[in-house]
Amino acid sequence: MHARLAYTLALSVSLHAAILLAGSTVEREAPPAPAPLEIRLRLPPAPAEALLKNTLAADERRARDRPTPVERSEPLPKTQSALQKSTQPAPASPARELRAAQKKLAQHQYYPPEAIAAGIEGEVHLLISLAADGSVDNVEIAAGSGHPVLDKAAVRAAWAMGSLPGASRRELILPVVFSLR
Repeated sequence: MHARLAYTLALSVSLHAAILLAGSTVEREAPPAPAPLEIRLRLPPAPAEALLKNTLAADERRARDRPTPVERSEPLPKTQSALQKSTQPAPASPARELRAAQKKLAQHQYYPPEAIAAGIEGEVHLLISLAADGSVDNVEIAAGSGHPVLDKAAVRAAWAMGSLPGASRRELILPVVFSLR
């Protein structure tokens, strides 16, 4: 009985060893390498018109068109009127301000690595409030992307801008696009 058990054990070990040795000599194909992932951040196209209505400009036009109670009979000397014109900055167009704000936001925007790994894309619309000196006063998500990681990255980029000097508006809605290509 012991001889039969020893014979069976030896046969089993040799059979297993033959299978293991035969399996190691078979060449297996390596899985194909995944295609490299190309990532590009791009600015969204500038809208044809401002996203927020500039009500200050309409008020200024109404005030300018309204007749004044006392009209000056003498024109101001040329030196004073030229001085007044040179000290007033030329108003920037709303589209130009929006493009400048998007460009500055794009400098601080980054694509979160966990979103890249998961293949997450989206668009976040931010409502940015500016203080009188042009510094970012508040940032809110006007329309989220549906992915908190992208929403947080967009808000972080808006705060990183710091300021938008020269902006005449006090609130801007800026789209932030996260796109994998």
